[in-house]
Amino acid sequence: MFDTKHHATPDGRRIAYRHVRGDGPTLVFLPGYMSDMAGGKATALFTEAREKGRGCLLLDYSGCGESEGDFADGTLSKWRDEVLALIQARIDGPVLLVGSSMGGWLMLLVAEKLGERLAAMVGIAAAPDFTRWGYSEEQRAKLAAGETVYEDNPYGPEPTPTHPEFFADGEAQLRLHGEIAIDCPTRLLHGQCDTDVPWETSLRLAEALRSDAVQVTLVKDGDHRLSRDEDIALLKRTVASFY
Repeated sequence: MFDTKHHATPDGRRIAYRHVRGDGPTLVFLPGYMSDMAGGKATALFTEAREKGRGCLLLDYSGCGESEGDFADGTLSKWRDEVLALIQARIDGPVLLVGSSMGGWLMLLVAEKLGERLAAMVGIAAAPDFTRWGYSEEQRAKLAAGETVYEDNPYGPEPTPTHPEFFADGEAQLRLHGEIAIDCPTRLLHGQCDTDVPWETSLRLAEALRSDAVQVTLVKDGDHRLSRDEDIALLKRTVASFY
């Protein structure tokens, strides 16, 4: 009943997803850069939702996981529209967005479009605006000139690419420079041993959000992934607070 299915976008892309219906807001998990719905946090939240009778939607962005497409063609704008299309097609009622790393940036872009359907947000090492602070000036110059930049990948054997199309679109989607017009309750989790996304980024995001109902939880010995058993338990407790 919960096997992977595919949703066809108007331009023919087939986006892989898993969906279970249930009570309360439907949790929509947004993976990080080059991640997919088979990751530990996504799987744990889906299993928890199924056991508790809650709604949950997982998906792979185009070019990632089981979805069709070329990763090099992926941008935040394109992936935002895919998420919104799936929400529109598969979910009735309010939405709880959970975004991990880059998914935390994408979470903001999706939230801005959901209007009154947005119930709450949970960021896990959220990384908004990382095209601005996550690269050296030399890398930024190469990307702006249309070159692909490759970096060492601590999570796999192949280097991590950043393509110029993604970079250019990201530079047009910056959010931390001013007030972010989102008013829903928000929880931000961040490990202080995160070597990929500075934990201060979550503090900047908390300050930029217009909502007053924002809480930041810093995990002193937590890394970027926050995938240990105790981290997953914290994530589950945080999500459960909205039901």
